[in-house]
Amino acid sequence: MFADKAKIWIKSGKGGDGHVSFRRELFVPDGGPDGGDGGRGGDIIFEVDKGLNTLYDFRHTRKYAAPSGEDGKKRRCHGADGKDLVIKVPEGTVVYDDATGKVITDMSGDNVREVILKGGKGGLGNMNFATATMQAPKYAQPGQPAKELCVRLELKVIADVGLIGFPNVGKSTILSRVTNARPKIANYHFTTLTPNLGVVDLEGGGFVIADIPGLVEGASEGIGLGHEFLRHIERTKVFIHVVDAAGLEGRDPIADIRTINGELSAYSPDLLKRPQVIAANKVDAMTQEEADFVVQQIREEFEKDGVEVFPISAVSGKGIRQLLYHVKDLLRRTEPEPFRFQREYDPAVDEGSRLSYTVENPEPHVYTIGGPRIDKMLGYTNLDSEKGFAFFQRFLKESGVLDELEKAGIEEGDTVRLYDMEFEYYR
Repeated sequence: MFADKAKIWIKSGKGGDGHVSFRRELFVPDGGPDGGDGGRGGDIIFEVDKGLNTLYDFRHTRKYAAPSGEDGKKRRCHGADGKDLVIKVPEGTVVYDDATGKVITDMSGDNVREVILKGGKGGLGNMNFATATMQAPKYAQPGQPAKELCVRLELKVIADVGLIGFPNVGKSTILSRVTNARPKIANYHFTTLTPNLGVVDLEGGGFVIADIPGLVEGASEGIGLGHEFLRHIERTKVFIHVVDAAGLEGRDPIADIRTINGELSAYSPDLLKRPQVIAANKVDAMTQEEADFVVQQIREEFEKDGVEVFPISAVSGKGIRQLLYHVKDLLRRTEPEPFRFQREYDPAVDEGSRLSYTVENPEPHVYTIGGPRIDKMLGYTNLDSEKGFAFFQRFLKESGVLDELEKAGIEEGDTVRLYDMEFEYYR
């Protein structure tokens, strides 16, 4: 079963905690600290699997968590690292942050493997904190916490050429004639419910062509197949706009072209900047004079904008060869690089930017500090030790917290509250 979108929850591994222990051996009095470091948590990695062409498997498994790192051990033993979790996706998958809708990565082109969430670093064991003045540190650093994220996956087909047009205009028939693809073909709307890809072989090289599900008026607003169709045309370099020139269903081909171009523009104005060619299909269903008249009308309407019109018959193959070679020439003249979605959101960077702090003045001469950045600092600092408290004071200065307290009007002797701890402020 084809599926081109999914939503999953991912979580990297927590870093293992550093260990507190002291060397205790016969004839070795006061052996000193020997607590080892914690292991690194596992990363969440996305990797392209060219054997996949659907996101269907993600409908059954929606939660992915990498293992945590092991805690450090005595005798300076390092905890084992958590194993990375590799998530296989089809080529062309775009990963979005579900909360903001921003692009995290586009798994296409040369981007075949990317770390999405880094595992937490392991904490340092107490052997790392021994100094000349503190020879028996009784604290170790906890491992960094895991990171978690809800992401949305969307598969956007990778094709050089996209067949666009209303349902039942002959796109699937064209694809079956020019490639080895075998889409379902029938005389009713929405026969094609999933994108079908095929390779066109021509002298001097071919191209990949996609028959994308049919459009209807209002698709850019989600009507009909709506966005289910439109997401798959974003990568294509050239459009073959297929119309029913014979008007077998009572529609005007010129109005159809304008309607669909309007939907493309409403979805993304950049789409209309890409080269387009019109395939006036089903000319075999008319007399030669009727076909010439309709094709001439379409040419008068669109060739002034640089869009060439080719009368074709998908059933008999008439005009198909000329159309394909023209498209090949358009591809040669267009930007060779495939369309890639640029990163808009980096979980690692944005996580750091959220580590803010707050300074408040709830009552006279009393100031409170808190927030995620303060919480993270407290996670690996022992304020009961002289060294840990000195580190805490240095952190307040270097991070700008002291400057914020000064701006808030703090004076010497005022109280600074940090959760359940209180300190007197002195410059």
